Amino acid sequence: MNAIGEQFSAMVWNIFNRTRLIDVVDILLLTFIIYEMLVHVRQTRVSQTLKGVLILLAATWLSEVLNMRTIHALLSWLINAGPVLLIVLFQPEIRRILEELGNNSVFDTPAYMQKESSSALIIDELILALSHMARRRVGALIVIENKTRLADVIATGTKVDGLISQPLIENIFEPNTPLHDGAVVIRGDRVVSAACLLRLSDTTGVGRDLGTRHRAGLGVSEVSDATVFIVSEETGIISMAEGGKLKRHLDEASLRQILHGIYDKEEKENRLSLIQLMQRQRRRIARDEQQTDKKA
Repeated sequence: MNAIGEQFSAMVWNIFNRTRLIDVVDILLLTFIIYEMLVHVRQTRVSQTLKGVLILLAATWLSEVLNMRTIHALLSWLINAGPVLLIVLFQPEIRRILEELGNNSVFDTPAYMQKESSSALIIDELILALSHMARRRVGALIVIENKTRLADVIATGTKVDGLISQPLIENIFEPNTPLHDGAVVIRGDRVVSAACLLRLSDTTGVGRDLGTRHRAGLGVSEVSDATVFIVSEETGIISMAEGGKLKRHLDEASLRQILHGIYDKEEKENRLSLIQLMQRQRRRIARDEQQTDKKA
């Protein structure tokens, strides 16, 4: 016991007195690798196998403590042969994990650049869907979430969580389908929820020719910074509600300008956040190097 205590004390002393910057990087890298492995094997049969391995290790330790030599010898043999058996049994899973790690390589296009290239596609899909529904006079109510979260609105609908596309949006608002009556909530590049219920606006200045759909769009724009697009079922006119105000008779050019204003602003904020994160990391590394130099 004294030897174990001395080893533990020596380990603690080394951690606090001989830690180098490369040691910190080494530990962080190992932590990241273990975290990625756990994320990739979660809710798969590999995770169940890992639980079995932990039980096997515990049983091996217990058999040694209880001096059960035969069982301990058998379990030790299984542990020694375990890595080879795991590679043979889980070859497809290991290959899939390596492929996913390769897809997340640092040599790939940064996330903010991928988002920048995909925003144009999202805008095109939204414009196509709105224009097509307007020509067909299919009523639609699309809420694009901004900084104000609309969790209470999303909770009233049916979860979709699908990538924005013209067929998906048109299929949701197709008459006589389960989700057509209500609003669609969009967050970023995804359709989060459909058939959502919105509070109606109490504004008295809304024209009598505007129905419940327009009042609902105005209502959510009055209590949040969301941008709402409405397609009239009677006239096919595309309108936008923002800040409690309604703008009607939108064409493709005006839709594109509005959507670019939404998604370009989001891209700039994401890029600024990334730059700030990189600056904080540089300052932290410089501070660690200074502390290491002082200790040396």
